Amino acid sequence: MKESIVMNVQEVAEALQVSEPKAYQIIREINQELEEKGYITVRGKVNRDYFYKRVCCND
Repeated sequence: MKESIVMNVQEVAEALQVSEPKAYQIIREINQELEEKGYITVRGKVNRDYFYKRVCCND
């Protein structure tokens, strides 16, 4: 099964080993950056590629 282009809060929390409230905070921050660049975002989800780029990981 192909990975979705977006990550949900559970995936973000697991990837960073943080709580779900902290994951929501991180998603909000990243989505705000994307919105400022003119991208459309979905509340509670974050673009997988941009997330990994932003947290400096190669997944």
